[in-house]
Amino acid sequence: MPTPLPGRAQTSLARVLEDLGDLLLEPIASGRSTNRPLGGVVIHDPLDESEFPARAVVLGVGVHDPDDVVRLLHDLGRKGAAALVVRSPFVPTTEVRRAAGAAGVALLGLTRGASWAQIAAMLRTLLVEGDIGDVSPQTLGGMPSGDLFALANAVAALLDAPVTIEDRSSRVLAFSGRQDEADQSRVETILGRQVPERFTRDLARDGVFERLHRDHTPVYVDVDLMHDESITVPRVALAVRAGDEILGSIWAAVRGPLSEERTQALIDAGKLVALHMLRLRAGADVERRLRADLVSTALEGGTGAPEAIARLGLQGQPAVVLALGLSGDSDGDPSAENDLRRITDRQRVADALAMHLSAVQARSAVALVGDVAFGIVPMPGNEADIQERSVRVASTFLERTGDRVAAAIGIGPPALDGTGLSRSRDGAKRALRVLLTNAGARRVATAEDVHIEALMLDLADLVASRGDVATGPVARLLDYDARHQSQLVHTLRCWLDAFGDVAAASAAAYVHPNTFRYRLRRLAEVGGINLDDPGERFAAMLQLRLHPGTAGEGR
Repeated sequence: MPTPLPGRAQTSLARVLEDLGDLLLEPIASGRSTNRPLGGVVIHDPLDESEFPARAVVLGVGVHDPDDVVRLLHDLGRKGAAALVVRSPFVPTTEVRRAAGAAGVALLGLTRGASWAQIAAMLRTLLVEGDIGDVSPQTLGGMPSGDLFALANAVAALLDAPVTIEDRSSRVLAFSGRQDEADQSRVETILGRQVPERFTRDLARDGVFERLHRDHTPVYVDVDLMHDESITVPRVALAVRAGDEILGSIWAAVRGPLSEERTQALIDAGKLVALHMLRLRAGADVERRLRADLVSTALEGGTGAPEAIARLGLQGQPAVVLALGLSGDSDGDPSAENDLRRITDRQRVADALAMHLSAVQARSAVALVGDVAFGIVPMPGNEADIQERSVRVASTFLERTGDRVAAAIGIGPPALDGTGLSRSRDGAKRALRVLLTNAGARRVATAEDVHIEALMLDLADLVASRGDVATGPVARLLDYDARHQSQLVHTLRCWLDAFGDVAAASAAAYVHPNTFRYRLRRLAEVGGINLDDPGERFAAMLQLRLHPGTAGEGR
């Protein structure tokens, strides 16, 4: 964990409970002071003996037995942790309460329905809130610059109603306390950090978004418009603007239309929220570019790599490089609209990968470099275990993103220290290229899994760069097919692919086996190839794979 910068307000456990306590976390047993700054978020692993930052919040995934909780509390107390989170419902015994007090570690419960990944992401969001751009302690409107959670709480106090601040895509950027005063739909929205599609569909159909983007005053949304039983509290919304640009919106769960005073208060608050959102966006852009430069430098392996690795906090740790790419990035649609869509898709998926990896390993570093999102993931353990866990992490991410964007992830060989990151990057890129070239059902592969396919692509590149053309029997068959509109090359391909099984090969060629046998004899005569010679078969197969001019023959 980086050393806190002077003058920077640090997030305390009290602040976490204030922001997340109504909805996600409940105090079970108190520890020491809740006002000291937190040092990070750690997922408990009973097999991991590595050190973690002091004053950490530890997520006790799978820890539920009271005796296990007691032992873990004492262990975390020795390591200087601030809090342990376990899954609710959890009834603390007398021994649990004593252990929490003696260890000085607060025991918190994670509510039903919330995932560990969600609470990890939200805690890390709070811990780095405002940690961008200029390091000086700036404020906007009396609030720490970019602190949207504090701003949401301030707006909630003005309106006397729970509030969310959302971006243009209805993703939740921050939310206030008192969310338990809203309804089940608000709980669902915050847990997913996104307004569910069925709600946004109703809002769009009833013209709410159109009014929101058109009007400069709050829009009142009655529950009757939403057609959903989980919405029992009306909403009032205001678009957040910077000039003519819509940055996002503020949504408050209210019991009825706002008074004139509160309407004006919300309008004034919208201007302040816009300043904070612009500050966050500018800082995020700077941070993203800086991180991309550091990740790129670390992966290059040059003279600047050690410093970049140190600044990323990855010095002296075994790690693996993931390379994520989108299918169709080279499908040839040159339109500006498609270009913009692909850029947006790549950045969105890269951001999602960064959030996913941060929940797995806090020191992970992700950046979009060109068309590929590279992730450097610290992976302590032996080499075989690292590969297995890397595949699991990548597969889980792609399963969660679903099929909305066709993505694939290549995994490089483990790098035992920073000097091996360049080799791991090369392996990840080669594995990714195989996945995107083949465009099959497989979406995750290690460099070792696709070593031969990667070699074939490298050899095809060499053939193309030298301008090599097919020679020998394959050249003669290509020439004969071109002059006689026959399919001898296709026949040879089917036979080789079927390992000489005429029944299977003729079925692939959609001809009768006797017809196929005739073509086989004919191609041996025309091409001058001895099909009984394994060397000649291999040479023909290799040429058919390497030369683009043969790839579509007879297909």
